[in-house]
Amino acid sequence: MNRIHPFRRLGALTLIAAASLTLTTACTGDDESPAGTAAQAATGGPEPKTIDGARAAAQTVFDRFSGGDFAGAWEMYTTAGKQAISKDDYVKLNQACSRKGLAIQLTSARMEGTDRAIVIAKQLVAAQSYTMVYEGDAWKLEPAKEGLALYKQGAAKAIAAQKKAGTCANQ
Repeated sequence: MNRIHPFRRLGALTLIAAASLTLTTACTGDDESPAGTAAQAATGGPEPKTIDGARAAAQTVFDRFSGGDFAGAWEMYTTAGKQAISKDDYVKLNQACSRKGLAIQLTSARMEGTDRAIVIAKQLVAAQSYTMVYEGDAWKLEPAKEGLALYKQGAAKAIAAQKKAGTCANQ
């Protein structure tokens, strides 16, 4: 029996793990886009009008929403979305009815023209499409027509409507 044999196996496994890690991080290409978008946003420059820019902005909205930063998510709405509901009402509605703490992950995205992107996001087992619109040098989330109709009711009526429909998570 050779006592060096277990050390050879451990050494080989370490080399394979290091090579795999290097390969996966070198080939993703996703790391530069969000960092570039964040850097451009921090300097006040326009966000890139690309699918990567739309994906990064959408993930930021979803992160804010699932993290309970509803005011921050509202800030990333289109002008039409902001006109449909005030920031305070949006926060009240979501504090009362949203499932916060559950991560929302982008699963795919595609451009629709030059200033619109459709992103598919998944929370638990449910997937839904969202529209991102390039507005004022930044990607913004465009609420669906159903969401706009709900928002126009104001927080109290929207909460009551969601409770009646059984869609308020905190019933």
